[in-house]
Amino acid sequence: MKNSIGAIIIGIAIIITAAILGGSFKNRYAYQDTINVTGLGNRDYVADLIVWNGYFQRKSMEMKSAYEQLNNDRETTKKYLIGKGINENEIVFSSVNISKDYESYYDDNGKYHSTFSGYTLSQNIVIESSEVDKIENISREVTELIDQGVEFYSNAPEYYYSKLEELKIELISEATQDAKLRAEKIADNSDAKLGSLKSASMGVFQITAQNSSEDYSWGGTYNTASKKKTASITAKLEFGIK
Repeated sequence: MKNSIGAIIIGIAIIITAAILGGSFKNRYAYQDTINVTGLGNRDYVADLIVWNGYFQRKSMEMKSAYEQLNNDRETTKKYLIGKGINENEIVFSSVNISKDYESYYDDNGKYHSTFSGYTLSQNIVIESSEVDKIENISREVTELIDQGVEFYSNAPEYYYSKLEELKIELISEATQDAKLRAEKIADNSDAKLGSLKSASMGVFQITAQNSSEDYSWGGTYNTASKKKTASITAKLEFGIK
């Protein structure tokens, strides 16, 4: 009797174990019956907004004298830029920066000295415009101000795109469609049918100079130094298989 009960218990255990293993086996391959693909959306475009900045400065032992000279430079710079065709409302001057300068040295006995050498006053100027080519050219010609006695320092222009958000939406759609087409091709070549979408994730936007070897970054690259750019994004999709 005891042997019969033991055999029954063992039999039930075997059946349960087989069911568990069978379920695990089924779930394992059900999980594997998916297609994972990555799609790409990219677009070349030209910046339609330029931001250019620079600064000019004056130095004098007296602050009043330095400020008067700086004020004259500001008017000269403003007149020059307007004469080049820049709208006055596009020219933005910052507040005046003031710093005290000192000259430091050691005498023959090794003693440290620091003496006042004057005031340096500087002022930044920023120009933001949709006339990209014109501002770009002026940024190269602005050294002409030196001939007018202005100590002007120009920075490289930065280039932006006013419709970037719309472009991003278009690229997301493009990347998603590209991924779906890849998945459908894989399914067709495997004599299978594409099932429903199980998961989707987007990469980060990468904006680089056109035809460059500029590296992508995990957080996304945003090039502002080039007028001609390429925007791209990836989409990762997982589909089931019928």
